[in-house]
Amino acid sequence: MAFFSKFISRVAITALLFLCTTLSSQSVQATATDYDQLFRKAGDLQSSGDLNAALEILRQIPTPAKGEEGDDFVRSRMQMGRIHFSLDEQDKALIVTKEVLALYPDNSEAKNFLASINKQKRPAYMNFFKDAVSFLPSLMKGALMTLLLVLCTMLISPLGGLFIALGRISPFKPLSSVCWFIIWFFRGTPLLLQLFFIYYGLPSLGITMPPMTAAVIGLGINYSAYLGEIIRGAIQSIDHGQMEAAKAIGMTYRQAMRRVIIPQTYKRLMPPVGNEFIALIKDTALVSTIAMVELMRSADQLFNTYFNITALVLAALIYLLLTTIFTFIFEKIEYRAGIYEHR
Repeated sequence: MAFFSKFISRVAITALLFLCTTLSSQSVQATATDYDQLFRKAGDLQSSGDLNAALEILRQIPTPAKGEEGDDFVRSRMQMGRIHFSLDEQDKALIVTKEVLALYPDNSEAKNFLASINKQKRPAYMNFFKDAVSFLPSLMKGALMTLLLVLCTMLISPLGGLFIALGRISPFKPLSSVCWFIIWFFRGTPLLLQLFFIYYGLPSLGITMPPMTAAVIGLGINYSAYLGEIIRGAIQSIDHGQMEAAKAIGMTYRQAMRRVIIPQTYKRLMPPVGNEFIALIKDTALVSTIAMVELMRSADQLFNTYFNITALVLAALIYLLLTTIFTFIFEKIEYRAGIYEHR
């Protein structure tokens, strides 16, 4: 009899627990269904433009008790925060976002939204400086690559220009014709087209090269052509009597060019060559089109990622800084060389 009584008690307890679990599950399902209906209703009100009514609906979703799931609460408060933000009510958006963070400090959506609110509340100049600090490392890497391109081209193009100029004025007609063609072609076609041909066109002929090599070759040849014409003009501006005097004392043509004519062109070359190299700093932006990550490419990547004009403004300032430094250097060289009279 005692055994039977215990058995009945256990069955009753099990049945009671099953009933409680079933009722609790049904209650949770009903609550979830109710919350889904509230979200749908709030969404319809938002679509119709009645944002205040949508806020009232979302506010009906309560703060979860300890141990309860809070997904619906987080969803409602974040939606309320976005509505307040769209109504330019940053303080109210801040309040509902902090409600979420008070219960769930690690919620990434709430933390990111809080950062957006704080950024919106800051003055524009503070946002600029904050963005500038975060963008500057990437832009400085690009600026160093730009500077490397400029220095490589400055080493290559004067030598190439000198050989082209000497070939252009050479009495040997085939050489003179080839140098004339180089000047005519590379000055007459866009630098961008030349870069495209070197980087994208040559691989079809089985010639491939990294972006840096293609950029240096393209800039070097283009500026060699321009400097070749500048150097040719400077050489031919020297009085012809200088060459005749050099030959009169027994110098050959090569000796006269090396010891008499070319040294006299130095002062005449500095201003136009300096201008070409300053223009080169800006022309390096074109190599961004051949996958070369220099200053312009870095700024473009940051802008396309964050849609923030600060990256472009900083890039412009860095270009201005570089051109200013090079302008100052060339002016000092011209001053020391005594190119202009100083009164």
